[in-house]
Parts: sequence; structure tokens; C-alpha cells
Amino acid sequence: MTETTKLSDSALDRLRWPLTLTRTGMVAERALRSFWPLWTVLLLALAALMLGVHESLPLEVTWGLFVVGAAGLIATLWYGIRRFHWPSRAEALDRLDRTLPGRPISALADTQAIGSTDAASQAVWKAHVARMAERAASARAVEPNLRIADRDPYALRFVAALAFAVALLFGSFLSVATVSEAVPGGTNTVAQGPSWEGWVEPPAYTGKPSLYLNDIRAGSFEVPEASRVTIRLYGDVGDLTVTETVSGRTAEIPAASDASHSFEVTQAGRIAIEGANGTAWDISVTADTAPEVTILGDPERGLSGEMRQTFSVSDDYGVVSGRAEITLDLASIDRRYGLAPDPEPREPITLDLPMTISGDRAGFEEVLIENLSQHPWATLPVTMVFYATDDLGQEGRSEPAQVVLPGRRFFDPLANAIIEMRRDMLWNRDENGRRVAQVLRAVSYQPDDVFDSETNYLKLRDLQRELELFNRYGMTEDQRDQIAQLLWDLAVLIEDGSLSDALERLREARERLEEAMRNGATDEEIAELMRELREATQEYMRQLAEQQRQNGENQDGQEQAQGERQEITGDQIEALMERLQQLMEEGRMDEAMELMERLSQMLENLEVTEGEGQGSPGQEAMEGLGEMLRDQQDLSDETFGDLQDQFGQNQNGQQGERGQDGQQGNDGQQQGDGQGQGQGQGKSGPPNGSDGSGQGQGQGELDGDALAERQRALREELDRQRGNMPGAGTPEGDAAGEALDRAGRAMDEAEEALRNDDLAGALDNQSDAIEALREGMRNLGEMMAQEQNNQGQQGEAQGQADNSQSRDPLGREPGGNGQIGTEEEMLQGDDIYGRARELLEELRRRSAEQSRPEEELDYLRRLLDRF
Repeated sequence: MTETTKLSDSALDRLRWPLTLTRTGMVAERALRSFWPLWTVLLLALAALMLGVHESLPLEVTWGLFVVGAAGLIATLWYGIRRFHWPSRAEALDRLDRTLPGRPISALADTQAIGSTDAASQAVWKAHVARMAERAASARAVEPNLRIADRDPYALRFVAALAFAVALLFGSFLSVATVSEAVPGGTNTVAQGPSWEGWVEPPAYTGKPSLYLNDIRAGSFEVPEASRVTIRLYGDVGDLTVTETVSGRTAEIPAASDASHSFEVTQAGRIAIEGANGTAWDISVTADTAPEVTILGDPERGLSGEMRQTFSVSDDYGVVSGRAEITLDLASIDRRYGLAPDPEPREPITLDLPMTISGDRAGFEEVLIENLSQHPWATLPVTMVFYATDDLGQEGRSEPAQVVLPGRRFFDPLANAIIEMRRDMLWNRDENGRRVAQVLRAVSYQPDDVFDSETNYLKLRDLQRELELFNRYGMTEDQRDQIAQLLWDLAVLIEDGSLSDALERLREARERLEEAMRNGATDEEIAELMRELREATQEYMRQLAEQQRQNGENQDGQEQAQGERQEITGDQIEALMERLQQLMEEGRMDEAMELMERLSQMLENLEVTEGEGQGSPGQEAMEGLGEMLRDQQDLSDETFGDLQDQFGQNQNGQQGERGQDGQQGNDGQQQGDGQGQGQGQGKSGPPNGSDGSGQGQGQGELDGDALAERQRALREELDRQRGNMPGAGTPEGDAAGEALDRAGRAMDEAEEALRNDDLAGALDNQSDAIEALREGMRNLGEMMAQEQNNQGQQGEAQGQADNSQSRDPLGREPGGNGQIGTEEEMLQGDDIYGRARELLEELRRRSAEQSRPEEELDYLRRLLDRF
């Protein structure tokens, strides 16, 4: 028994610290449960005193509240004392024991009841006690239960804590000392004389707290500009007066003895309350400075011609809005050609500046994105001024920036000429209207040498006739804007509608960059040319992909193109361009030239490989007819030249040259036709000693036979292509066939006229053949468009029938083997990051347009939210 008792005491000693901590937690738990009403009433009373509630209430009400508060404190204290019981050691051991498996602490306190004289029983008991001692040694202090929600179902304790927190923020401990004024025998200012109270409220946008003047008995302090001061006087009229020099008021000043005074602080000065218990303060003012806005650098031009202008704004408290005003810099314009007349008056361009969506508006940088390519001032010198406004209504103004308003670039010469004429018409429609119509007529005089598309030529002719009609009767603003839009659409169609144009722009940009590298251009010039090369490359690759989607590829072309795409990707080309720009910036021009040569080879290989592949029969027929139309036009031009020679109207001496060299044939233009040239050379001309008339006559006969043979060759080529013409049986195909039949008959008549030396008649027949060929091409184009629409509808219907059950809503193939997901990329293409940048810029541009609905602007802001 003695050994057992000692073993139990040793084990219990190990529980000293867990037991002490558990007992302390029980004390806190019981104190909280017993005295929470006491500290709730105490916090509420302190909050009311710190907020000065007693100072604004009548004396009777104040005394009543004091009595209620004191009674509450006494009652809650008595309630707590009665319910609080100090925890005993046994209670702490019991709580600790309940957390242990098997209650080992109770086991250690037990004694062996039976078998104490039996050695075996004692051995078993000792083993049991030892096991319980080990288990008790692992005891840990029990955490107290400090939750009293069951005792405070209305959360009154949280109400008291919130009121006390508000008092700490907006109240003062000095207000507690004024309680003595309400105590009999204390300093009762209400009973002894007049009193006052006052406070200063800074503007809300400053974020600064209000100042309670009763806490600042005297001295000086600083307040923000436009702060409002409110002072109230209590007592008899005239006992207290208010004087101030901070508002700067000169009219309608209230009497100094009025019971209430309210004014704004606009300047430094003094506020004084004169009379019993009066005081004074020296006020200094923190001025609210106007915002500062700065235009950072020159505007950048995007791929589609949009302007990207970076700017910075700073203000002491933050700006609320901003705008940009763009005016024409007339003095910096080269006043020539269509810009020579005075421009029509136009309002300045006003744009809303984008404000930062997240972050502090006291200082930030943003980018103004706006596409002004269609504005009459695009690509002209302008003056740009940015404005920013703060909450006080102050407006900051940037330094005027003389820049060139960015606009879309047109590399195609025809598109560029149309855009220039559009600018001239918008500049002054009365002075430039007739000139624009004349230039457009001159541009379209020989359409086969200028236009790649019959449709574009017809659109320009219609537009030209409409413009001439408007000029005849006086063009209105609406008519001017209508013509300007049509010109813009036509120029964009010409610029973007041809792969050869994109390739030409690519070569031109590459050659300009190489020339600049050889001549040692400046960094700014090289950066500009590098940007042009990037844009031209992207445009060429986009046009190339678009043409492949429209034309399709044969199997061999697909395999070869796929192999090339595996070697040359958009990322590789972009990486080479980045490396090229880095080498040029570092001045390593030799290495840059080598890399430029490598890039040129890659682009040429891309051009050859991607350009292979057969088109549809309709496209081949269109190409063949287009080539024939050009040959017929050339032949007609030569016929017209011979007609001038026949009547002696050639002013360039061509007749004499023909007389001196009769074996040459017609002229250098006949080199494209081997048959005609061979026949011309096979006949011997007159000797050099013949007179001029003999030479001219022999040459005319020679030229007539050669031209007739060329006309016959064109007729045979038309018959060959007529046999392979697609679209038989369709209205458009039949119309194209009839037009080509008329062209064939006109060619036969032209051949016969040429053999009879009737150049004037041949010229008329050739003109009829040209018109018939154009009509046939137009009908063939309509037939191809109709077939493409039908194929697209059939393919779409078939694709929907085949894939409606197998594709997901994003158009992707489902996973295999019952897999729900798929490994297919949602975003295809090489330049996914460039596409992401374009989307981000478009979102920013739209969010800056304040004219959009508020719901849309809110949605755009949430999309742009970076946090």
C-alpha cells in the first residue's frame, strides 16, 4: 500500500502545470460568464461619456441617465458576485481527467480494495497504477470555454464593444472630465454662464477626420482648404461672439452674436470666441493644388491605325475626370494641292481620358486609345492638350504637344490615292470637290493597269458619278460624309483584299529597313521601320491564311505546307525580329544584316511554300480570262498607236523609227507574242534609201498582219478556255458563256479588219471584245460567289449533322475512351499573346467611352479589374 501511494503521488506531481493552467482557464471562464453584463454596461457608459452625450442633453436627462447607469453597474456587479464560484482543485482534476482515455487520474487516486494480501494481486495492481501514471503524464491543459452566446442571445456585449470603438475613434477622454460640471459643487458652466461648442469638417474627398474644437482649447492647427467650421453659442444673446478672418467673406456676414455660425476656410487666419469661457485659434490652411497632367512621348499607332497616347496624372487628393482636346495645327501643314484652300471649320476633337479602375487616383499612368483614322485630320499635324479635374473643381492642363495624329497606313498606291482624295474633299468640299472627281476619273482611265478587281473598278465609277452629281448641284454635309464613307470602304477593300498587295508591302518594308541599316539611320527611324516590318509581316501571314481558307489546298500542297509550318512558325519569325531589333539597338549592324538576310530567306520560303496549291476551276477560269483581258487591252493599245501613225499624229517620232528599222516589227510591246513577232521579222522591209511614204506603207502592212495574227491567237485561246468554263446550266454560267461568245465574234471581226488594214474598225471591235470579256468575268464571279454560299450552307448543315453530338459547346472534339475532357487547345494560333493584347486594348478603349451605357461600362471595368 505504501509503494502504491508513493507511485500515485509521483504521477500526480507531473500534472502540476496542466492542472494549474486548467484551473486558471476555469477561473476566466466563470468570470466571463458571471461578469459579462458588468463590463457591457461599463463600456456603454464610457462610450456615452467619451462621445459627450451628457454635454448635449438637458441636466435633468443627464442626471436620470447617471442614476440608471449607476444602478445598472451595481446590479450587474451583484449578479456577477453571486454567480461566480472559485474552481477547486478537485474540479480542475476532474475536468483534466475527463479529457484522458480511461480517466487515469481517478485511477491513481484509488486504493486496492481486495487482494491486498495476495502477492499476485498486488503485482497486477502495481502494473495497473504504473500504466495509469504513464497515461496521466501525457495530460495537456484543457482550454476554457469562453463562448457565452447562450447567455447573451441578443449580442449586447458586441453592441457595447462597437460603441466603445466608435468613441475611441471619434470621441475624447477629455469629455469624461466634464462630468464634474454636472455634479453639485462642480464647475457647472451651464449654470454659471454661457457655453459653446464647435467642430471643423474637412472635405469628404480628403479622407481626414473632423476636429472637435472643444478639445482644442487654444493654440493653432492646420486644416485642408474648403473645410467647414461650425460653432454654436449657448446662453444669453451677446454673452459670446464669434469673429473670424479665415472665410474671406465680404457680403451677407451674419452678426457675431448669432447662436450658430457656419463658414468655409479659404485662407489662413484667426477664429476667436470672445466672452466668458471663450478661446481663440490660429488657423493655417493646407492648399488643395490643381491636378498635374503630362503627355508622355508621342502617340503610337496600332495595327489598325488607332492612337495610343500615354499620359500621367498626379494630384494631392485624386482626380475625378479628364479629357483630351485635339485641334488642327494649321501653321505646320504643308499647304499644297488639296490642302491649299482654307479648311472648313470643325470643332476640336474631345475625348474622355480613361481613369484608373483600381489603385490610387492621386497618381497614375494610363493610355488613351482611340481610332481616329477616319477623321479628316488623320495623318496631319495637330495640337494635343490634356485636362484633369479634381473634386474641388480645379482643372489642370498639360503642355500643348505638337504631334501628327495617327491614322491607318495604306501601302497600296491606289488605296493611298483614294484616301488622299477623301482627305481633300473633307478639307473643303466646295474648293476640292471638282478636283477630286477629276483625279478619280483619271485614276480609273485605264482600269486594267490599276485595278485587280472588276468589282472595285465598278464601285469607283459609281462613286465618281455620284460625286459629280453632288458637285453639280452643291454638296451638302450629309452628302460629303456619305461620299467620304464610301471612299474609305473602297480604300480598305483595295488595301486588304489582295495577297499580292500584302506581299508587296512586306518587301517594301524589308527593303526600307535594309536601306536604313546600310545608311546608318537613327534609332527612332529604325524603330519605326521595324514596326512597319512587323505589321507588314503579320498582314501578309493573315492574308495568306485567309486565301488558303478560301481557295483550299490539294493533298500535296497540304503536306508540303504542313512541313513548312513545322519549320517556320509565327513564334520563330517573331523571335528573329526581336533578335534583329536587339542587334540594331546595340549597334551590331553586320550581324543584323546577316540576320536580316536569313529572315528574308525564311519569308521568301514561306511565300513560295504557302503559295503552292491549286485553286478551284472557277478561279483558274477567272485568272485565265483576266490574263486574256490584259493581252486584249495591250493589243488594242498597239492598234490605236498604229492608227495614230497612219494619220501622222505620233508626236514621239515612232514613225521614223519604224521606217529605219523595218525588221523590228511593231515596237517593244510585241515582244510578249512570239508568233506575231516572228512573222513581223520574217518579212523584209523596204531599203533604207526609200522615201518616207514607202517606209510607212510597208511597215503598216507588216504591223497589220502581225496584229491580226496576235488577234487570232487570242481568239483561239478564248475558244480553249470557253470549252473548260464551269457553271454550265446555271443562270450566271450561261450569261458568262453568252458574253464570251460575243467576245469571240468581236475578235473575229477585229482580225478581219486588221488584215484589211481597217485600224479604226478593228479598234471598235476590240473595244467590244474587251467589254464582253469584262461582262463574262463579272458573271463568272457572281456564279462563283453563289456556289461558295451554297457549299458553305451545305457544309455547315452537314457539319452540324455530323458533329452536333460529338463536339462540345466550344467546337472541340471530346476525349477518347469515355473521357469527359479533351486535350485540344481552346485558343488556336501562334500569336495568342498578341491577340490577348489586342483584346485588352479594345477593352480599355471601350471603357474610356463615357457615352456607353452604365451597365456596359461596369462590365468592362470588372473585366479590367486587376485585383
